[in-house]
Amino acid sequence: MQIPDAANAVLSRLPKGLTRRIEGVLDKIPFVGDMVRAEKKKVSDSMRESVRKHRPTELAFDALPAKGLGKEEILATLKMLSTREAPMWRDGRVSGGVYHGDEAHLRFLDEVYSLYSQANPLHADVWPSVARFEADIVAFTAKLMGGDSKLDDDEKVVCGALSSGGTESIMLAMKAYRDHGRNVRGIKRGNIVAAVSAHPAFDKAAHTLDVEMRRVPVDADGRANVDAMKAAVDSNTLVMIGSAVSFPHGVIDPIEELSAFAKHKHIGFHTDACLGGFILAFANEAGFPIPRFDFSLPGVTSMSADTHKFGYAAKGSSVVLYRGRALRRHQYFTTPEWTGGLYVTPGFAGSRPGALIAQAWATMVAMGREGYVANTKAVLETGRKIRRSIEAMPELRIVGDPLWVIAFRSEVVDVYRVLDEMAKRGWSLNGLPHPAAAHLCVTLRHTMPGVAEKFASDLRASVDAVRDSPPAKDGMAPVYGLASSLPFKGLVSDLLCAYVDALYDA
Repeated sequence: MQIPDAANAVLSRLPKGLTRRIEGVLDKIPFVGDMVRAEKKKVSDSMRESVRKHRPTELAFDALPAKGLGKEEILATLKMLSTREAPMWRDGRVSGGVYHGDEAHLRFLDEVYSLYSQANPLHADVWPSVARFEADIVAFTAKLMGGDSKLDDDEKVVCGALSSGGTESIMLAMKAYRDHGRNVRGIKRGNIVAAVSAHPAFDKAAHTLDVEMRRVPVDADGRANVDAMKAAVDSNTLVMIGSAVSFPHGVIDPIEELSAFAKHKHIGFHTDACLGGFILAFANEAGFPIPRFDFSLPGVTSMSADTHKFGYAAKGSSVVLYRGRALRRHQYFTTPEWTGGLYVTPGFAGSRPGALIAQAWATMVAMGREGYVANTKAVLETGRKIRRSIEAMPELRIVGDPLWVIAFRSEVVDVYRVLDEMAKRGWSLNGLPHPAAAHLCVTLRHTMPGVAEKFASDLRASVDAVRDSPPAKDGMAPVYGLASSLPFKGLVSDLLCAYVDALYDA
């Protein structure tokens, strides 16, 4: 179902609530409603079948076994499943996903985990070493991001906390700004100003925290439009957002200009460096000059950076940082009157896996600055090589000026069908709407000999296959095409929910 471009342009600018009401009206029109439902069912069935085909059948149960299985049998099956699933990420055919993946490094992380599998930082008196590890990780990251965690001045110190990942780090920062706005600035319902390229975790935070989310356009290079960002700010603005780098196109927003404006307006500025922080912190030293994006800019008041991405720790750890302890305290949750005792947590979770904290600490101290610089150099050099190979294909065009997250689009071929052709050749890339594009996030897995060359040859073959064949009726191309063309995002949300439903169906 294709919406004419002119109608799509108008409908896409309508308020979300109004488009939902229009969807409801259309759904009641017999012919139109039937057509929409048939289209949704076709795509939903395709996604469900795709999930079913890829789901392992070994040790599949309809209910909890009446008698427990032997541990040796369980371990043998898990080893088999893990071995079967490893080649794609191990051989460097996944965009992002696994950022290190070296076998010796993974064995090291496994050993650290086994030593701290029972640790819980909620009980700092029982596991004081975990509390020390967490403080160290925050201090290490603060220093890398242009701050100083050792200052005595509460207003200047850069401090923070650990979270379970980038989404939680972002949500914690937004909670801190919301509560600061309520308690200090007297703002009943504040707003967040961010470019359309900023991570959807900001939308999740706004929805959860009852804060207004204001999305503004990006320029042709994928970077936040400065004038639009400034125009969206008002007296109820809590914080402005800048990405370093943005997930879709791998570009750095004009953070120096935006954060200076935020400081002038006496509002917060958050640099989302979840994806880019542990690359950008070492990029200059690795020979790739970048603009300032961190606490070295006086207007930056908070940051997020994921240790489980290019920090090379195991999945489940991220750092959120603040300029000043006073702002960080708005992140905390306290209950001083509970009958179960005095209760305080730094974030949303109560109990947390101390083993993941130990792994992150062990990774950072084992890697050292020298190791991070070497890895950053390898990733950025490979990113440059892959970018040049894409630029050499006349059918494709790079979006913006990326370093290692390389997005490409096309006016000649259907880029979503190229995505499906790459999947047939064993690659898992990311599809992007608005504009229709795809990207590869380069990691250490792609720096292995021959991987960049294999990517280039498979991409060339995929473009040729799409150019010389009729439109596809299956795969992800119809799903991405529907998401890009429909202004009624409730329909797209229904399809996304149907996909998650399929994942949960046993």
